Amino acid sequence: MAEEHENHGHSLAAWTLVGLMMLGSVFIAFGVAFGLHSLDIVGVVICAVGVAAGKILAKAGFGAPALRAPGQQEHHEVSTQAQTGVH
Repeated sequence: MAEEHENHGHSLAAWTLVGLMMLGSVFIAFGVAFGLHSLDIVGVVICAVGVAAGKILAKAGFGAPALRAPGQQEHHEVSTQAQTGVH
């Protein structure tokens, strides 16, 4: 089970997304607390930018590597051998 989450969230994309979401949340919290709708809007925009930045960075290769299920590579080799007739 520990292998499944070995690199969970340890990437530039994840840290960027979480950092911007936290910053946006702080703006929203202050906007709600002080009744300033402009701070709410700024916070929502920062959160949206955070989600977009995280997705873009992940697509650019700065995200955590995809995890493979145990035995997935073996299955691929077996199916390749079955297609080529090599055993």
